[in-house]
Amino acid sequence: MRELIFGPLIEALGAVFYVVVAGALTVVGAFAEQASVHDLTAGQTTLGVWEAVFGAVLIYAGLNVACYIALPRFRGETA
Repeated sequence: MRELIFGPLIEALGAVFYVVVAGALTVVGAFAEQASVHDLTAGQTTLGVWEAVFGAVLIYAGLNVACYIALPRFRGETA
């Protein structure tokens, strides 16, 4: 009986966890991109380019977590 109640609850919490992780990665990546634009316009090209690449990697990671982990869990496609 407990498995009938807690099984779907644990699955839902796991899916919500991955949505939060994807959102956090994307938000931090967006902040890094914003900082890179600020640094590039201020003349600090090395730091600005590094932040732009780092922000792009974080946004890409957030997109991958959302598309390949969180979305299939919400659709019920994983075992």
